[in-house]
Amino acid sequence: MPATPTAPTTKGSAPFGAYKTWYRVTGDLRCGLPPVVVLHGGPGSTHDYLLGMTALAEAGWPVVHYDQLGNGGSTRLPDSPVDFWTVQLFRDELDNLLRHLGVADNYVLFGQSWGGMLSAAHAADRPAGLRGLVIANSPASMPLWLQEMKVLREQLPPEVQATLLRHEAAGTTDTDEYFAAMRVFYDRHVCRVLPWPKEYLATFMEINDDPTVYHAMNGPNEFHVIGSLRDWSVEDLLPRIEVPTLLISGRYDEATPATVQPYFDRIPNVRWEIFEDSSHMPHIEEPERFTSVLVGFLDELKKLGTIQELNDLQEGARG
Repeated sequence: MPATPTAPTTKGSAPFGAYKTWYRVTGDLRCGLPPVVVLHGGPGSTHDYLLGMTALAEAGWPVVHYDQLGNGGSTRLPDSPVDFWTVQLFRDELDNLLRHLGVADNYVLFGQSWGGMLSAAHAADRPAGLRGLVIANSPASMPLWLQEMKVLREQLPPEVQATLLRHEAAGTTDTDEYFAAMRVFYDRHVCRVLPWPKEYLATFMEINDDPTVYHAMNGPNEFHVIGSLRDWSVEDLLPRIEVPTLLISGRYDEATPATVQPYFDRIPNVRWEIFEDSSHMPHIEEPERFTSVLVGFLDELKKLGTIQELNDLQEGARG
């Protein structure tokens, strides 16, 4: 992927009830190919760390990034009650954005981390316009995720483990000492590119500046999940996914093979690419291979014929 993301074709905000969802489009939504709609992680993250995916537009595939409600350029609600933030809220927001952009009849979803779970739940409804699905670095179950977080934490140096446990028990996860210990985990299993790239730093600081959604649904960090998502799973929904699906994970990913395996076992038409030199962000850690794999998958969708058949029907209707 290029060091500098491709400039957006347009930016805007989609009305969503009393709120707004910020988005940016790279490429031409009318080109005939389905846009790749990018669902970021968190919950409570922003689009910034995934901006490298604008490289897909250089291969002819339009790309839609957006900030989910509560963060970035979308409406922020720091005083909202904890139970305001639900999975259904973000599913509704995605449906609303697809309609607003006029792409609900022809699109591909790319979901990273939490975004992967959200995109799987969306795909399980079998929307007529969905052409393909990419689930990247995403657990299929938060109980599985917590089980694997315990395994990964036990591999940290003993003094780091002790610091984490001490502050978690005391409720002092906002201290510098806890952050330093947390970084040991992040540098191993979240982003192995050091120093952290500016696009990842931008997202990290956005969450730090307004952690409302992240704290409500996840918790203070990636491995101490005490929010409303702690018991959430999409495992039972996966057999309903009909579109071709690509799984992506990194060899050192916090989304370990055990957390990804249910996708592979239960989605009927699926393949899995593991990035050997990556953790949770192959799009940053192995950008060239990542782009190649994504473009290859999208080209496979084109060869299936369904995209071209849809385009022909649309052209006929316009004629």
